[in-house]
Amino acid sequence: MRCPYCLFSETKVIDKRQTEDLSSNRRRRECLNCKKRFTTYEKIEMLELFVIKKDGSRQPYNRDKIKIGILKACEKRPISIEIIENLINNIESEILKQESIEISSKFIGSLIMKGLKKIDKVAYIRFASVYLSFDDPIDFSKELKILKVIR
Repeated sequence: MRCPYCLFSETKVIDKRQTEDLSSNRRRRECLNCKKRFTTYEKIEMLELFVIKKDGSRQPYNRDKIKIGILKACEKRPISIEIIENLINNIESEILKQESIEISSKFIGSLIMKGLKKIDKVAYIRFASVYLSFDDPIDFSKELKILKVIR
């Protein structure tokens, strides 16, 4: 593993742990040259998945698209990056449980909505407003009423 600071190619592993959801290994490393420490993650390489969009087109699965959507919904909310990463890992786990390598964007969106609803109601409404294409305040009102019933 190459040091990101001095680019020296020899490091030692100081600590190794599995992430909470067991989807990856976290390693704390120290450069043998400059002695700086950094963290690396080891993940299983996923199969090539495709997302089927509403219009029927297919795109390669991209974890970053999910992350960007969730980060926008969670902007200025008291939600840690660790919680967001766990949510994304849980969504990916659900996607991998599917038997097909083609996953509908609707399925992914519903997983994101379900996860955000548990984490933060404001982030959930923000995401829902884009995902469900709210056109006017009545749409927000309907979704808020559903949230009140769920409490």
